[in-house]
Amino acid sequence: MKTDTVFKRAFNDGLDLLSRLADGGELPSENVLRERLNVSRTTVRKVLDRFEAAGAVSRIDGRRFVRSGRQARMLTKFSDAETVPRSAQVEQRFMEWMLRDNARPGTAINELDLARRFGFATTSIREFLNRFQRFGLIEKRPNAGWVFMGFTPDFALELFEIREMFEFRSARAFATLPSDSPLWERMRAIRGEHLALLREVDRRFHDFSDLDSRFHRLINAAAPNRFIDSFYDIISFIFHYHYQWNKQDERQRNEVALREHIDYMDALFSRDIAAVRRACKVHLTSARVTLIRSTSGDAASHRR
Repeated sequence: MKTDTVFKRAFNDGLDLLSRLADGGELPSENVLRERLNVSRTTVRKVLDRFEAAGAVSRIDGRRFVRSGRQARMLTKFSDAETVPRSAQVEQRFMEWMLRDNARPGTAINELDLARRFGFATTSIREFLNRFQRFGLIEKRPNAGWVFMGFTPDFALELFEIREMFEFRSARAFATLPSDSPLWERMRAIRGEHLALLREVDRRFHDFSDLDSRFHRLINAAAPNRFIDSFYDIISFIFHYHYQWNKQDERQRNEVALREHIDYMDALFSRDIAAVRRACKVHLTSARVTLIRSTSGDAASHRR
């Protein structure tokens, strides 16, 4: 499943690259494509083979050229559901369930019930829960399923220190990406989503959580690291979902975060490392304040 997901995401990014080349234009080498698409050479070749089979790309003496932009445009991108790993889909559904049911410390978690709700196999649910168990957020009890243990401000602050290190590293890497990296195209698209949400923030401010998660994951995609990617699951849980449990001023907080994201993206597009660091620092400082409020005892009185 994972390999198939990686291929589909690379295929979509490859189509974006083709769209910027004219008929007869030469594609970058496999090594360059491997770096730009952030996949293995084997996956790059599978993508190129698919383009050739569709008549969009031709190969001459080991070099590849755009044969027909029209054929490339006829190729259909894979949907988001197909390009998002199963583990990430389970995570998103779980977070939404926790928020909707306003889960509190002591809330029971039943694998079979979640599998029915989410439409996934129980093994997928169990793998997801096992990943979080080591952080002490949930606990497996004999013959009683799982129990949500809750958070503390100290736990949140310790995790925040890790998040800052990860994000500063990734933001710097993003600002130095080559201009034709597919990640820039994805960043432009997500910036458009931010502007659209900002125009309708009074009505759609609840939609911010998903956009927030995708934005920060995109930044981290510029500096992939298997250990950071694994640890980011718990970071996502805390920062992209739990802080929303404090409903006080949610609309205003989300609007502020939207504007901070836009400033952050503009700094990335400027490629000014100092500006990127300032924008990142401003946003993470706001996130820290929101997080502390949401994990404090005072926040509980504002939950609905």
